[in-house]
Amino acid sequence: MTDSAKDSVSIQRAEQRADLHHEHAAPAIYPSLRDSIVFITGGASGIGAQLVEDFARQGARVAFVDVDEAAAATLLDSLHDIRHQPRFARCDITDVEALQGAIATIEHEWGPVTTLLNNAANDKRHAVEATTSSSWDAGIAVNLKSQFFAAQAVLAGMRRAGGGSIVNFGSISWMLKQGGMPVYTTSKAAVHGLTRSLARDFGPDRIRVNTLVPGWVMTAKQLSLWVDEQAKEDIRKGQCIDAPLLPRDISRMALFLASDQSSMCTAQQFIVDGGWV
Repeated sequence: MTDSAKDSVSIQRAEQRADLHHEHAAPAIYPSLRDSIVFITGGASGIGAQLVEDFARQGARVAFVDVDEAAAATLLDSLHDIRHQPRFARCDITDVEALQGAIATIEHEWGPVTTLLNNAANDKRHAVEATTSSSWDAGIAVNLKSQFFAAQAVLAGMRRAGGGSIVNFGSISWMLKQGGMPVYTTSKAAVHGLTRSLARDFGPDRIRVNTLVPGWVMTAKQLSLWVDEQAKEDIRKGQCIDAPLLPRDISRMALFLASDQSSMCTAQQFIVDGGWV
């Protein structure tokens, strides 16, 4: 069995175990998301792929960007019986011009983006001693800078639409004082500062800005690179709920934050981690 196949089996088993702990398997339906325009960064795999699927199944028009064209094609091929087929564009989000251009293209063709999900990130482990000026800048570009410039790009359209929702993605890693990746944890701590700043600036236009903070989510990437037996034991000790945290758990919070049901929620952190922090 290949590593990718093993990861797929591990995720399926995690989902089966999680179903024992979740009374309701299907996400809620939010009428306000039907036909809305949603833009997702890093949407080809992991949490991002779950976001693409779940928003598409709400009847939203979903556009997503990623650098992994093969994963994006696989995701699109898997989506059936949905109101609007998602739109994919290859984009390196550290190229601000390309990122803002992808948003502009969608807005030209579909209309204003009313939900922005700044999901893309890179949690590559790196030692303090090995961190260079260029690697620092590269990490900030992926994990923080892209979130600001995507938000900047959707601002005018959301104003025209009469409001919208921006969801920046954080991490519990810095809250846990996790070492071994200083650029990532610094970026993710800064994300909430960005959220609170933008919430104040965008609020008069009824644009909500919140931080969605995942715990340790059992994606294929995490299972293949980082989740060994010691990590599983740390998760069991850390989480209050002894069940695997899955991409769908994060996506369901994102659906709520994008919907009209969260119309007075802004400048906040919404932590989905099984009770770890």
